[in-house]
Amino acid sequence: MDALTASMALLRLEGIGPARYWQLLEHFATAEEALDQFPQPLLERLSPRAQSQWRELSHRSGASELILWVEQERARCADLGVQLVCHSDPDYPSLLSEISRPPPVLYIRGESRALNLPQVAMVGARRATVAGLDNARAFAAELASSGFAITSGLALGVDAAAHRGALQGSGTTIAVLGSGVDRIYPKHNRPLAADILAAGGALVSELPIGSSAEAKNFPRRNRIISGLSMGVLLVEAAMRSGSLITARLALEQNREVFAIPGSIHNPMARGCHHLIREGATLVETSADVAGQLGGLLAEPTRTDVPKCDPVPASYRQLIKALTGGPRSIEQLAQDTASEPGELMAVLMEMELEGLVEQLTGAYQLTLAGSRYTEEKLPTKAKEELGTL
Repeated sequence: MDALTASMALLRLEGIGPARYWQLLEHFATAEEALDQFPQPLLERLSPRAQSQWRELSHRSGASELILWVEQERARCADLGVQLVCHSDPDYPSLLSEISRPPPVLYIRGESRALNLPQVAMVGARRATVAGLDNARAFAAELASSGFAITSGLALGVDAAAHRGALQGSGTTIAVLGSGVDRIYPKHNRPLAADILAAGGALVSELPIGSSAEAKNFPRRNRIISGLSMGVLLVEAAMRSGSLITARLALEQNREVFAIPGSIHNPMARGCHHLIREGATLVETSADVAGQLGGLLAEPTRTDVPKCDPVPASYRQLIKALTGGPRSIEQLAQDTASEPGELMAVLMEMELEGLVEQLTGAYQLTLAGSRYTEEKLPTKAKEELGTL
């Protein structure tokens, strides 16, 4: 019996997860030995089904339910083009192997070598603001074009934006799933998963083929996201979120943790601010991340930043007023000496063009809108703005 078969059979025993697996390997040299000499006290604490599974294995060996399942699972993986990597294999990701109780077996769909590239994990809110999604795409594109693989969880919001940004930067991106690699969750991101594979990236999970996405799986997934990466970048997050859990896991794993600050009026920025107070590095550009990781000598190329067209006259006062942060309609009316009804019409146009977004009771500039601030306006537009 090889190490992979023994590891998969051991994990298949009901009640044996990664924690108990590694407890066993603290006492036995290999998974084969642990399976063969399973401690009686631990066996008695497992369910009757697990006890039955092990006893059958000890008597029938290759014809047992556990070994038959492993053989069938390996055949399913071969049919789907999924690679199985055991923690004892030389191809197992080196950074991931350093964390406490790493996944004993990884299921990898796509390019397995991508898992050994220098990686930056990007995580954040599923219901991110437009500015948050813009930041995720921009940072990911720049870091990917610089040579980092971008690792995230394929969730809606910041995760998906980070994966897409990496693809826009012609880089590699890795999606770690809380389901089997054949069960893409959420379904909405199936096309994105296909794009990741087509671009030489990978889908990764520690769960068997056919496993559905369940809440209990996501903390396990999060430790893999941070464990694979040199550092974790938090883009946007509320105070209670899985993204903060990932960042805390990264700190426990001795990884670098970065956070993008936001407006004090944006509830999606509070998790980032909390993390910065706890010691995360505040970053404003992707070069801040790359520089601290020591990853790249050249400053990243901004592949996603188009040249600013001259700013429409109707937008200038609002852009100037919003440069300092979110403002309510009443505040904007006072700042610009305009009627609220007129402002609403202009703000609607700007929102449709992706230049502003609504928060609760206020508006703020998006990343695209911030490119038209006074510091970044084309020369002619700066002169016109100065005459207002």
